[in-house]
Order: sequence, then C-alpha cells, then structure tokens
Amino acid sequence: QVQLVESGGGLVQAGGSLRLSCAASGRTYRSYAMGWFRQGPGKEREFVAAISWSGGTPGYADSVKGRFTISRDNAKNTVYLQMNSLNPEDTAVYYCADRASSSPGYDYWGQGTQVTVSS
Repeated sequence: QVQLVESGGGLVQAGGSLRLSCAASGRTYRSYAMGWFRQGPGKEREFVAAISWSGGTPGYADSVKGRFTISRDNAKNTVYLQMNSLNPEDTAVYYCADRASSSPGYDYWGQGTQVTVSS
C-alpha cells in the first residue's frame, strides 16, 4: 500500500521560511510525478507545485512562483517544498500527492501538514 507522509509544517512569522518533506513508501510502480497542493481555511484545495521523476521543468502556481521551490531525491523517494517569503495567505494544510502515470490526476495523497503564517 502506497503511503505518503508529509512533515515540516508549523507556525512561522510572515517573511519566514519552511521546508516541507514528503516521503513515499510502498510503491510497486515508478512514479510519474509528485505534487504539492494546499487547502486554506474556507477554500478549495489548490495546486501549488509539481515535479516529474524523469526530469523536466517543475510547475508552479502563479501565487508561489519565485518564492517556493519543489525538488526531489529519487534515492530517498522524497519530494521537498522549500517555501520562502511566506505570507498569511499561504496558511493552509499542505498535501503531497503521487501521480502513477501520465494519465491526468493524482492517485495517492498524504494526510497533510499544517502551515500557519502569522502576520
């Protein structure tokens, strides 16, 4: 059974940084891509960033471009999200997700980690 475990969330002041990690286990397939999503209070879940396992330019939501960086360590089956210049609008539960193939959509999701940015 595929498991995705996020870590690294917490409380930070505006302008600060956090680094989220997502460790994957139990895969019986080669992952196509991994992504980060978030859901803020009273908001729908939204895409944040994604990166393929075979290389290529990562994708970012406009709201985080230039502030967030997604990266991966294939040997550790881990994807990271470095978040800089955080602002209160970044407050959300952050989820990582795994995409098993080139078909649209993500197949597996983590339980989420809370990020709270105080003003």
